Amino acid sequence: MRKGEVLGMGIDLVENDRMRGMLKKWKSAFKSRVFLQKEQDYCDSKAMPCRHYAGRFAVKEAVSKAFGTGVGRQINWLDMEVVKDQLTGAPSIKIYGKGRKLANKRGVKTILVSLSHTKNYAVAHALLLAR
Repeated sequence: MRKGEVLGMGIDLVENDRMRGMLKKWKSAFKSRVFLQKEQDYCDSKAMPCRHYAGRFAVKEAVSKAFGTGVGRQINWLDMEVVKDQLTGAPSIKIYGKGRKLANKRGVKTILVSLSHTKNYAVAHALLLAR
């Protein structure tokens, strides 16, 4: 494995209306299962919270796909936190718990993410890079 080598790549697309429906149906139970409190606070502070929830959901799905595992036994929703850079506004991901163990086991040094959302969709892309 070479330094900076791409170890995995993932992408995800989320319909904002679908996210709106899940938030309406499952309310705080869904939020607490998928998003850390900081993420909930951020999204809920926005004029269109469902767009921001959809974006964070897409990032977490893209990262789990980059690992090749999906969300489940090896990495779960709360092992990942989507954060926004205060200077640039660029998204990044913090990995905790089982997700951190998985990243260490795979030799992942850096996880790059990109996120975009429109009125109808949120899309995210993730790259895992070697140490």
